[in-house]
Amino acid sequence: MGTRPTHLGGVYFSVKFSTAGERKNIVTALLSVQQLAISSAQETLVESLSFELHAHQALTILGETGSGKSLLANAIIGNLPAGLHSQGKIALFGQYQHQRTQAEREALWGKQLAVLPQEPWHALNPIMPAGEQVAEVHHLVMGNHANSAKLTDSAFQQVALHQDQSKYPHQLSGGMAQRVAYLCATQTQAPLLIADEPTKGLDASRRDQIITLLQAQLTRGALLTITHDIEVAEKLGGTIIVMRKGVIQEQGPAQQVLSHPQSDYTKALINADPRYWQTTPQSKTGKPLLTVDNIAMHRGEKCLFDSLSFTLSAGEVLGISGDSGCGKSTLADLLLGLLKPTQGYIHHPQAIPVGKALKLYQDPPSALAKSATLQTLLEDVCNQHKVDRNQIPRLLERLALSPSLLSRKANQVSGGELQRFAILRALLTRPTLLVADEPTSRLDPITAASTLQLIIELTQEIGCALVLISHDKLALEKTCHRVLSL
Repeated sequence: MGTRPTHLGGVYFSVKFSTAGERKNIVTALLSVQQLAISSAQETLVESLSFELHAHQALTILGETGSGKSLLANAIIGNLPAGLHSQGKIALFGQYQHQRTQAEREALWGKQLAVLPQEPWHALNPIMPAGEQVAEVHHLVMGNHANSAKLTDSAFQQVALHQDQSKYPHQLSGGMAQRVAYLCATQTQAPLLIADEPTKGLDASRRDQIITLLQAQLTRGALLTITHDIEVAEKLGGTIIVMRKGVIQEQGPAQQVLSHPQSDYTKALINADPRYWQTTPQSKTGKPLLTVDNIAMHRGEKCLFDSLSFTLSAGEVLGISGDSGCGKSTLADLLLGLLKPTQGYIHHPQAIPVGKALKLYQDPPSALAKSATLQTLLEDVCNQHKVDRNQIPRLLERLALSPSLLSRKANQVSGGELQRFAILRALLTRPTLLVADEPTSRLDPITAASTLQLIIELTQEIGCALVLISHDKLALEKTCHRVLSL
């Protein structure tokens, strides 16, 4: 056995020649990963790991934000970010990737190897209706012009979006966009599907629906899923690899790993599931901040909610739960005065100063400028709101954010890190009212539990009313004074 370096598409591999036994293994496996490691010039990002994935098998990579899960998927696809170095061997459909040209590797994309990306809004064309994007897969990838309309209608019915084909991505909720991206990825029925955080931001019913659809993949091929959701890993079954900071913590059958975890990290990951949280002691609330009086909201002919009334007090933590697309984010915009209700009124017994009613957006990458560093975005807030900069190091530490992160741009950090940065910016201004739209949807269970608790602690320290919007009703019930279900 010998070695030789090879270079494809800006990604460097250090390749070992195969023995006859190894060649036999890669022929029978849809995916074979052998001693794969990923590194930059400065550090190792993913330690050496090996696994195989055969037809009708599921493999789930489970771990926290920044653990290297998505980098592993990039390496398999053949699309590692520039400047990263990959060692080891990857075989797809019986042939090593280093033996293929870049054009040959890209020819696999779509038909043989399908990918469901982590950021659905970024994966979808912003100027094309959702239905046309799914139909385009049938036209361009499958060459099926005659039946594309019928197949597209059937696909949208399958994920309960049959009335939303004409909508553009910005008109879709996070959960709806996730389902459209799923449809785009699976119309070709590729034998190998890589799903990167496929249920992130979905309510329980939509999550279970996507899991059922992912399980259908096993009838025609194999499924590699990247997630930080324990329930997703549990329901998909198969094999689990638990990763932390690029290192495998343990690996084995899903039921065995989740029922009898061996590593301390896996145990902590399981215990961070909302099912095992302790109920948060509730602090006293202050005077009423706003009163919602019999409001209703319509979008065209669709009624999102009707006859809705409640009072929100200073220092109160109010949870709003409901299925994807039910109007949770719309209600948030109403409370902030960004929209007006179709009927009813919202009164303010206490005037909220300008700039003191803030919203944490569900999709931070869309809410933050991509051309500026995080340091610049932070400075903008400090200058505009005359913020005490001495708070920054303390909040960075409490939110588990490295100061070195501030030198990067928004598109150079993970979704979870960007979510925590958005929380940092909002809390620096000491708001009177903070509406957090799915503030932990991008975070792994351990970070989500600590971050949610931190948001509550910090807002209550300053008497800020907090509205938490989430599809996870159980998490809200464990942390809020009250939960409003839409």
